[in-house]
Amino acid sequence: MRRKGSALRELPVLVVVALLVSLFIKSFLVQFFFIPSGSMQTTLEINDRVAVNKVPFLSRTIHRGDIVVFRDPDHWLADPSPGKEPAILAKIKEGLVAVGIVPNPAKQHLVKRVIGVGGDHVVCCNNQKQITVNGKALTEPYIYKGDSPSDSSFDITVPAGKLWVMGDHRGASADSRFHQEDINLGMVPVNKVVGRVVAVIWPVKHAKIIGHINAFK
Repeated sequence: MRRKGSALRELPVLVVVALLVSLFIKSFLVQFFFIPSGSMQTTLEINDRVAVNKVPFLSRTIHRGDIVVFRDPDHWLADPSPGKEPAILAKIKEGLVAVGIVPNPAKQHLVKRVIGVGGDHVVCCNNQKQITVNGKALTEPYIYKGDSPSDSSFDITVPAGKLWVMGDHRGASADSRFHQEDINLGMVPVNKVVGRVVAVIWPVKHAKIIGHINAFK
């Protein structure tokens, strides 16, 4: 029978190992994010928690139609205001950020769907009010019910290493269309992408796998 003192001495080691495993998962495998807005409804709902694939050999190629999480390219979001929370809660949050359960608030993130990748010619809209990519009209079943593909016109060619992204709730998404005056002309640099959304994990009633939708035939 193991002595109680021996088990207690092993506890710090187990905690360190658990933290290292968590850090490895966060850095190279999967990270979890909270959806704060309705810009991706109804694919992703407000307050959903999503799992994002970060495995390099799976995530390095970004496809049209993928839903991706990316770091703010050029002040798309307002700078976060410092919180006024008790010191103990701040320390707990720092720990959760460190192990990847809570995203770092200093590195603001967004989630959108990839519409165009490097080299694509993306236009809105054709005579049927559809977005076209390289002359092919998109069929977009994920668009929020009642929304049009876009209320604003655009005609852009995506440079290599960039992405043109849009929210599924087109009427409530400040996406590439609304940032064409920024340093990236509304595009998202590929090196800003954290990974691809692969599942909704919470709440349970929303849990689902996020597969690839081929709107780009």
